[in-house]
Formats: sequence, structure tokens, C-alpha cells
Amino acid sequence: METIVVKIGGVASDNLTPSFFETIADWQAAGKKVVIVHGGGHYISEMMEKMALTVTIKDGLRVTDPQTLEVTRMVLLGQVQPLITTAFQQAGFHAVGLNAGCDQLIQGEVIDEEKLGQVGKVQQINAAFLKLLTEKKHVPILAPLGITPEGQWLNINADEVACQVAASLQAEKLYLLTDVPGIKQESQWLSAVSFEEIPRLITEEVVTGGMLPKLKSAQKALKAGVAAVCITDRIDRLGTQILAASPAAAVCS
Repeated sequence: METIVVKIGGVASDNLTPSFFETIADWQAAGKKVVIVHGGGHYISEMMEKMALTVTIKDGLRVTDPQTLEVTRMVLLGQVQPLITTAFQQAGFHAVGLNAGCDQLIQGEVIDEEKLGQVGKVQQINAAFLKLLTEKKHVPILAPLGITPEGQWLNINADEVACQVAASLQAEKLYLLTDVPGIKQESQWLSAVSFEEIPRLITEEVVTGGMLPKLKSAQKALKAGVAAVCITDRIDRLGTQILAASPAAAVCS
């Protein structure tokens, strides 16, 4: 396992610090391959408000009608991804901005069109394409969008995409960057959580709000064979590390 997948937020300045790039460089120097998945919810909401469009969130997912989908594509591919890719290139990396239309990179399917519109989940990742790039020391930077076999674009949660990418590459680690140092129980930041403890943390509501989908994504990734998931605010520290302790399944589910 030589690949590390990192999910970052869409606000590049929050994550792309000098120490972030130093860590990426150290990983590459040690022979690790790096893949980035980025979000962009803040910018999408901002643009929708400017266009007087209603923002509706259900179960943590953005309800995506055709107009919202067009705004999402425009913002992710025309604004957020170029900012992140440029930052990587200025830091000396061979970064490649990618989307679902690049060699069928992210194939998806609709979750519930009546309830959520064009919101999808990942069906398949073109892992061979990503491996081809990372073997040449390129850093693929993926937008969280998918395409159905019929050619319909889909809005997909970035944590979900990161989980599926990590699973398809059998990654050594998946970093889910957030705005806090990890998972907090009472007044303590947890340094490690076992796979078996995840249901208890959810049931006892130790984990709530925005941390809940991250923990569920971590659970999926571990089931799919990823060795460890780190929920943290900086990639130069592990934050809360969640370790696999169960047989690997074939895919995230």
C-alpha cells in the first residue's frame, strides 16, 4: 500500500499551508503516491445566493435540480479546482485537475431523484487511470462529480468520492480534513478509534453534525480495505486515527 488519499475543503487557503505542501513533498520523497479530492460547498452556496437560487440541504446533501447542478459544475470545475491546482503547481508539484469526464474517471448512479434531484453515489472509479498518473509523480486533483452510463452528470459528496477513491486504490491512508483536530469525547480529543467502536460513537452521539458523515465515510473506507483513516485539521498530524480491525470487503457500501 503506497497511496495516500487526502480530502480537502473547497476553501483552499484553509488547507494549503506551507506545512501541508511540505508533508506532501515528504510523502513523495518516501515513495508514496498522493491523490487529492476537493470539496467546494461554501463557494457553491455563495454563487447560488448571488444568483438568487434557493439552497436546500437534506441529510447533509445539497438538493440538486438541473440549475443547481450547472452552478455546481461551474464552481467546482471553473473556480475551485483551478485555484487548488495552481496552488499545487506553484508549490512545485505536477498537479492534474480531473473530473468525471476524464476517461470515465468517476461513474455514478442517482441516489433518490425525487428527494435529492441529481445527487449521486459512486459506482466505479477508474483506478488504472489514477495509477498511471501517480506512477509518474503527478498529483491528481479530483472534483466530486460523477457521470451515469447515460451521460448524466451528478453531484456527489466529496467524502464519499474520497472514500471510493481510497478503496479502489487500496490506499495506505485516507485523510479527511476538517476544521477541528479530530473526534472529541467529553473534553478529550481521541488519538485513535477502532473500527468496532464506530457504532457506539454514533449511537451515544459522541459524534454528531458534520462529523457524522466523515465517520461513516471512514467506516466505509475501512470496510473496503483502506488500512487507516485520519480525521484531522492538518495532514502533518494524525488527529483521530481510525484503524481497520475487520476483514476487507470488495467496495465501500
